[in-house]
Amino acid sequence: MARSDGPDRQAENRSAQVVTVDAEEQARRLDNFLLGRLKGVPRAHVYRIIRSGEVRVNSRRAGPQQRLQAGDKVRIPPIRTAPGVEGRALGPGGAAWIEQRVLYEDTDLLVLDKPAGLAVHGGSGVSLGAIELLRAARPGAESLGLVHRLDRETSGCLLVAKRRTSLRHLQAQFRDGNVRKVYLALMLGKLEGRGRLVDAPLFTAERRGGERHVRVDSAGKPSQTRFEVQERLPGATLTRAVLLTGRTHQIRVHAAHLGLPLAGDSRYGSESGALARQCGLRRLFLHAAQLEFVSPSDGRRIRVDSPLPDELAGVLERLRQQPDGKVEGA
Repeated sequence: MARSDGPDRQAENRSAQVVTVDAEEQARRLDNFLLGRLKGVPRAHVYRIIRSGEVRVNSRRAGPQQRLQAGDKVRIPPIRTAPGVEGRALGPGGAAWIEQRVLYEDTDLLVLDKPAGLAVHGGSGVSLGAIELLRAARPGAESLGLVHRLDRETSGCLLVAKRRTSLRHLQAQFRDGNVRKVYLALMLGKLEGRGRLVDAPLFTAERRGGERHVRVDSAGKPSQTRFEVQERLPGATLTRAVLLTGRTHQIRVHAAHLGLPLAGDSRYGSESGALARQCGLRRLFLHAAQLEFVSPSDGRRIRVDSPLPDELAGVLERLRQQPDGKVEGA
């Protein structure tokens, strides 16, 4: 963790400070280094102080993409920030609430059982996300970093690194396709056979309501999802969706591409009101059920499982009780 050679942390945004970069921050870009330290400061303002020359690296001006080296001294000017997460309510049970959702933890990382409705990080109108809550629950744990992302509506396994070296190691595994990612997804309609491999490129078309909108397009990036039938239900199919690539909204778009959108998906799916009314579905039926990856420290294979949330298990149980196959209007 970088150490401060100026005023203490509580006063850092009221006067300039000089921070010495250590090995954990080695090779990090200047803009990401600042965004990690200046919680509550808008991204645009961080770039503004870099461009203006108020931020200095070893007493020289630097660009936002400059890679920092261990021992570099970064001057951070006084900045007026929005109130931090300290002192804010952390959820239904305060700090204990987020801590109780940790599924696995060691010296390098932790896996959080993220609930649906919680963004992975703050921004775009969201004041606090999972990473901010974890940092607030663990004062001094500034090096906590998101290894990957989950949609706000998706629940389940979220991998968080506890050190910069671990973050780089784990992110490389995601980039290289060496992480097994399995989701439970409820598709509206009948998936034929035992399953289906969808190999369809995905293109991020535009932003709608602050979120990216993705479509199948030959101009997009190669994308593969394997859907495996787990259970046939009235008007729907419960599947295991195995991500072979990791594109934004990949499972949701590939399911819709098959004509079998995910239950509760108002963005990419057809209207699922009938199923929602009869089975009490109030969210997207997509759950990150399993992550499997290699430990950054000793090379052992780690597998973490997240149980299906009660609200989704209840939907399945009510579907099973529907008479012979059909949900009205599905």
